[in-house]
Amino acid sequence: MTKITFYKSNGVFYAFEETGHTGYGESGDDVLCAALSAMTMLIVNAIEVSYASDVEYIIDEKTTDIKVIARGALPAYEASDEKRFAVSGLIQAYYYQLNDLIEEYYEFLSVEEVEELIV
Repeated sequence: MTKITFYKSNGVFYAFEETGHTGYGESGDDVLCAALSAMTMLIVNAIEVSYASDVEYIIDEKTTDIKVIARGALPAYEASDEKRFAVSGLIQAYYYQLNDLIEEYYEFLSVEEVEELIV
C-alpha cells in the first residue's frame, strides 16, 4: 500500500510525502504506481517551471519514497498571493484526485492530511 500524507500550515497545503508500494501490479508493471509517479512529477514541474517557485523534492532511490515541499505556498516564503494560491492549489488538487482514486483503489492507497506548522 502507498501512504500519501499531505501537510498543511494554517489550512494551506504546502507539502506531501509518499511511502510504500501500491502492490496493485508487479514491479515495473504497476499502472497505479506509474500514475502516482506521473502526477507527482507534474506537480513538481508545474511549481518549479510554470510558477517559478522553489520546490524541494527528495526521492529515496532504494524505497522510491518521495517527499515534496513547496514553501512558496506559505506567506512567510512568498509575497505574491497569486503564486501562493497557485502552488497550494496544485497540491490540494492532488489531494482531491487521490481521494477520488481511493474509491476504487482503497486496498492500495491511503491518504491523510496533517496540520503542521513549518518553521
